[in-house]
Amino acid sequence: MNLHLEGTPSENLPDVLATGSATIGYAFLSFSERDPDGRDAEYIEWHTLDHRPEQYRLDGLRHSLRLISTPACRAARAASTGAYDRIDHVQNYLFADNGSMQAFGDLGAALNRAGRMAHRLPSVGFLTARRAGKVAAARAVTGEDVIPFRPSIGVWLMVERGSATAAPLVDLPGVAGVWWFDGVNEEGDFKTDAAGLQVTYCFMDEDPVSCAPALAEAVRQRWAGGDIEGLLAAPFYVAVPYAWDRYLP
Repeated sequence: MNLHLEGTPSENLPDVLATGSATIGYAFLSFSERDPDGRDAEYIEWHTLDHRPEQYRLDGLRHSLRLISTPACRAARAASTGAYDRIDHVQNYLFADNGSMQAFGDLGAALNRAGRMAHRLPSVGFLTARRAGKVAAARAVTGEDVIPFRPSIGVWLMVERGSATAAPLVDLPGVAGVWWFDGVNEEGDFKTDAAGLQVTYCFMDEDPVSCAPALAEAVRQRWAGGDIEGLLAAPFYVAVPYAWDRYLP
């Protein structure tokens, strides 16, 4: 990216940091396959214009992000094991904490009763996690607290078994910032068995497929010691409003 942003990065500005921070502490990821009838674009349109906006009724929701895997994204994966290999869509909801999960389920049920959730993708499952760390590239200028709100072309998304800081990945080409979360178990409507997993988001401001070789090499070195196992490590594009089929085969 040729853009050069002027000024001092936020992490070096105590007066900026003193004004507050984004209160994202919890992530909910929903994994899905492609639509069996090829209606992915139709699904993304419905979800982006109808379902996702409704979620902001929840006091605890801070941000949401829809990710799409293309054939090129698939070819660039560094890990894609078991059920994770079936994933082509990822819906991410970032909450303050897990206190909104009951209301999250209640809202979905109410929309379903009203006929507002007729279109579903084949589910691969859910994952819930608590924020463990965050870091921003100095060139991004914006601080690590707000990196998820900075527009991204895509995300290098990882699910690993084990735990280790993901901060070094911020030095790789195209990575504007990195957030990582430790998996936690949930009960109820969104029962998960995520303890022992780590979820990492590398927020990309350059093409994630073009940057994938360097990221793949870095994470393979990360796994070489055997303490961490890569289950999914893959580039995804961020869905573009009103260009619903942009990243579809």
